[in-house]
Amino acid sequence: MMTSICIITGSTLGGAEYVADHINDVLSEQGFEVELHNQATLSDIEGKSHLIVVTSTHGAGELPENIQPLFDDLANSTSDFNSMKFGVIGLGSTDYDTFCNAVNIVEDALKAKGANQVCESLRIDVVNNFDHDTTAEEWLPFFVESL
Repeated sequence: MMTSICIITGSTLGGAEYVADHINDVLSEQGFEVELHNQATLSDIEGKSHLIVVTSTHGAGELPENIQPLFDDLANSTSDFNSMKFGVIGLGSTDYDTFCNAVNIVEDALKAKGANQVCESLRIDVVNNFDHDTTAEEWLPFFVESL
Protein backbone atom coordinates (compact mmCIF):
# COMPACT_ATOMS: atom_id res chain seq x y z
CA MET A 1 0.00 0.00 0.00
CA MET A 2 1.30 3.44 -0.88
CA THR A 3 2.04 5.66 2.09
CA SER A 4 0.04 8.87 2.07
CA ILE A 5 1.58 11.99 3.56
CA CYS A 6 -0.35 15.15 4.39
CA ILE A 7 1.59 18.44 4.35
CA ILE A 8 0.18 21.62 5.89
CA THR A 9 1.73 25.07 5.90
CA GLY A 10 1.77 28.02 8.23
CA SER A 11 3.05 30.95 6.22
CA THR A 12 3.04 34.72 6.51
CA LEU A 13 5.21 35.72 3.56
CA GLY A 14 5.11 32.53 1.51
CA GLY A 15 8.47 31.04 2.50
CA ALA A 16 6.95 28.00 4.19
CA GLU A 17 4.69 27.42 1.19
CA TYR A 18 7.68 27.33 -1.17
CA VAL A 19 9.42 24.77 1.04
CA ALA A 20 6.22 22.71 1.28
CA ASP A 21 5.83 22.76 -2.51
CA HIS A 22 9.38 21.47 -2.87
CA ILE A 23 8.88 18.72 -0.26
CA ASN A 24 5.63 17.80 -2.01
CA ASP A 25 7.48 17.37 -5.33
CA VAL A 26 10.31 15.35 -3.77
CA LEU A 27 7.94 12.99 -1.95
CA SER A 28 5.80 12.55 -5.07
CA GLU A 29 8.90 11.63 -7.07
CA GLN A 30 9.74 9.06 -4.38
CA GLY A 31 6.36 7.42 -4.94
CA PHE A 32 4.43 8.79 -1.98
CA GLU A 33 0.88 9.98 -2.29
CA VAL A 34 0.95 13.58 -1.05
CA GLU A 35 -1.76 16.05 -0.09
CA LEU A 36 -0.78 19.69 0.44
CA HIS A 37 -2.99 22.21 2.27
CA ASN A 38 -2.05 25.88 2.57
CA GLN A 39 -5.23 26.75 4.48
CA ALA A 40 -5.65 23.52 6.46
CA THR A 41 -8.70 22.82 8.59
CA LEU A 42 -9.10 20.19 11.27
CA SER A 43 -10.96 17.91 8.86
CA ASP A 44 -7.95 18.03 6.51
CA ILE A 45 -5.73 16.37 9.11
CA GLU A 46 -8.19 14.15 10.99
CA GLY A 47 -7.60 10.49 10.25
CA LYS A 48 -4.27 11.13 8.52
CA SER A 49 -1.49 8.70 9.41
CA HIS A 50 1.45 10.92 8.35
CA LEU A 51 1.68 14.68 8.68
CA ILE A 52 4.42 17.20 7.93
CA VAL A 53 3.86 20.73 9.19
CA VAL A 54 5.94 23.45 7.49
CA THR A 55 5.58 26.71 9.36
CA SER A 56 7.23 30.04 9.88
CA THR A 57 7.03 31.87 13.21
CA HIS A 58 5.00 35.06 13.30
CA GLY A 59 5.15 38.12 15.52
CA ALA A 60 6.32 37.37 19.04
CA GLY A 61 6.71 33.65 18.51
CA GLU A 62 3.19 32.82 17.35
CA LEU A 63 1.78 30.65 14.62
CA PRO A 64 1.07 32.41 11.31
CA GLU A 65 -2.53 33.57 10.88
CA ASN A 66 -3.34 31.03 8.18
CA ILE A 67 -2.63 28.08 10.50
CA GLN A 68 -3.71 29.52 13.88
CA PRO A 69 -7.43 28.62 13.44
CA LEU A 70 -6.50 24.98 12.80
CA PHE A 71 -4.54 24.80 16.04
CA ASP A 72 -7.32 26.58 17.97
CA ASP A 73 -9.73 23.94 16.65
CA LEU A 74 -7.25 21.18 17.45
CA ALA A 75 -6.92 22.36 21.07
CA ASN A 76 -10.72 22.27 21.46
CA SER A 77 -11.12 19.01 19.59
CA THR A 78 -11.87 15.63 21.14
CA SER A 79 -10.26 13.89 18.17
CA ASP A 80 -7.65 11.26 18.88
CA PHE A 81 -4.45 11.44 16.84
CA ASN A 82 -2.73 8.36 18.35
CA SER A 83 -2.27 6.79 14.92
CA MET A 84 -0.64 9.90 13.44
CA LYS A 85 3.10 10.21 12.90
CA PHE A 86 4.34 13.76 12.36
CA GLY A 87 7.38 15.89 11.63
CA VAL A 88 7.85 19.65 11.67
CA ILE A 89 9.90 22.01 9.53
CA GLY A 90 10.19 25.54 10.87
CA LEU A 91 11.50 28.71 9.27
CA GLY A 92 12.61 31.52 11.51
CA SER A 93 15.23 34.13 12.23
CA THR A 94 17.84 33.76 14.95
CA ASP A 95 17.61 37.56 15.26
CA TYR A 96 14.57 36.86 17.45
CA ASP A 97 14.46 35.31 20.93
CA THR A 98 11.45 33.36 19.74
CA PHE A 99 13.39 31.63 16.93
CA CYS A 100 11.13 28.95 15.42
CA ASN A 101 8.81 29.01 18.44
CA ALA A 102 5.95 27.97 16.16
CA VAL A 103 7.70 24.59 15.91
CA ASN A 104 7.37 24.17 19.69
CA ILE A 105 3.69 25.16 19.55
CA VAL A 106 2.99 22.61 16.80
CA GLU A 107 4.90 19.82 18.57
CA ASP A 108 3.13 20.43 21.88
CA ALA A 109 -0.33 20.73 20.32
CA LEU A 110 -0.06 17.52 18.30
CA LYS A 111 1.53 15.53 21.15
CA ALA A 112 -1.26 16.71 23.45
CA LYS A 113 -3.69 14.92 21.12
CA GLY A 114 -1.63 11.73 21.11
CA ALA A 115 0.23 12.17 17.82
CA ASN A 116 3.75 10.72 17.62
CA GLN A 117 6.67 12.89 16.61
CA VAL A 118 8.94 10.58 14.62
CA CYS A 119 12.08 12.69 14.24
CA GLU A 120 13.78 15.85 15.40
CA SER A 121 12.13 18.97 13.98
CA LEU A 122 14.06 21.00 11.43
CA ARG A 123 14.58 24.65 12.34
CA ILE A 124 15.82 26.69 9.39
CA ASP A 125 17.49 30.00 10.21
CA VAL A 126 16.53 32.23 7.28
CA VAL A 127 19.22 34.75 8.25
CA ASN A 128 22.09 32.36 7.59
CA ASN A 129 20.51 29.72 5.37
CA PHE A 130 19.47 30.73 1.88
CA ASP A 131 18.74 27.28 0.47
CA HIS A 132 15.64 26.30 2.41
CA ASP A 133 14.51 23.74 -0.18
CA THR A 134 17.73 21.73 -0.06
CA THR A 135 17.89 21.92 3.73
CA ALA A 136 14.33 20.59 3.97
CA GLU A 137 15.06 17.89 1.40
CA GLU A 138 18.09 16.74 3.43
CA TRP A 139 15.83 16.44 6.52
CA LEU A 140 13.19 14.37 4.71
CA PRO A 141 14.90 10.96 5.04
CA PHE A 142 14.76 11.27 8.84
CA PHE A 143 10.98 11.56 8.56
CA VAL A 144 10.51 9.00 5.78
CA GLU A 145 12.63 6.26 7.36
CA SER A 146 10.40 6.30 10.44
CA LEU A 147 7.20 5.63 8.49
